[in-house]
Amino acid sequence: MTASPTLSTFSGFQGRTVLLTGHTGFKGSWLAAWLVELGAKVVGVARDVPTQPSHFEAARLSDVLTDLRLDLRDPDAVDEAVREAEPDFVFHLAAQALVRRAYSDPIETYGTNVMGTIHLLEALRKLEKPCVAVLITSDKCYDNVEWPWGYRETDRLGGSDPYSGSKGAAELAIRSYVRSFFSDDSCPVRLAIGRAGNVIGGGDWAADRIVPDCVRCWSADEVVPLRNPTSTRPWQHVLEPLGGYLTLASALSESRELHGEAFNFGPASAEDHTVSDLVRQMGEHWDSVRWEDASEPEDGRHEAGLLKLNCDKALHRLGWHTVLGFADTVRFTAEWYGRYYEDPLNSQWELTRSQIVEYMELAKPQGLAWAG
Repeated sequence: MTASPTLSTFSGFQGRTVLLTGHTGFKGSWLAAWLVELGAKVVGVARDVPTQPSHFEAARLSDVLTDLRLDLRDPDAVDEAVREAEPDFVFHLAAQALVRRAYSDPIETYGTNVMGTIHLLEALRKLEKPCVAVLITSDKCYDNVEWPWGYRETDRLGGSDPYSGSKGAAELAIRSYVRSFFSDDSCPVRLAIGRAGNVIGGGDWAADRIVPDCVRCWSADEVVPLRNPTSTRPWQHVLEPLGGYLTLASALSESRELHGEAFNFGPASAEDHTVSDLVRQMGEHWDSVRWEDASEPEDGRHEAGLLKLNCDKALHRLGWHTVLGFADTVRFTAEWYGRYYEDPLNSQWELTRSQIVEYMELAKPQGLAWAG
């Protein structure tokens, strides 16, 4: 099935109200910036700014969107936010997104990732106007047995750790809501699921992630310890899956055939690289680079050594694929951080916007449905 010709641009977001949960997080803040660039009226919903520093504050995104602070575990607050926004589109990215933190606080993880999603679904049930919602989970929603081929959307959900379990459980909740409450053709709300992982890019300062660990250490002229230098990941720039989410929302607004469907968004398998490969490539764009193998002994906390996605469904049904190769993925990332650390007090809005524009320009000759 080829992509619809109606998806030649993302013009459908111009002037539309978009409710974006998790807008202060790394991925959410980049999606907020892209939506603003597309002319959308963005209403952001988040409990707080999860890191200091943060891309949200560095790019001063509170100046260009409506910034609501609430906890998704509060159903009344979620219901009120949706009711007042009356959104045309919803992107649900809010989550407790750290695997190691989920071990230390599984109750918060399940409460946010599962019940937070259910509270949003309950609020969407009450909408009486057309709305398209893309609910983001994770590549870690799959029951990962570390086989060498990519997981498909129909493969078994689950996980060996609390974070993975919470994402699998959120997907089960979404599926049951679609079948129980959003299945009628007259229902004005259309839902779909997006899955992605191993995202890098400028402005991520989360704990226990390799790129933030590198830039924190290198900016202070310190050695970065690599916990799992030989682990292989299909790295992708943050704009890649975000383009997938926007593509999915655009397609879903045009066709109900995609209602209730899940889509993987990730790079081709040839783009798998080890953690040490990534660090060396980052070093091509950084003055002072030092790292050491700090592999940790087994502590009972499972962390996947290999996890990749099969993204054929997104290619054939949405006309979506990644734009950047590994070298450009790392270049975009390193250049953003380099500019930030040159002047941390300066607004990074224009830098963020320029990378979005460059990414869209690079997409144009590659045959993506949305790029034209």
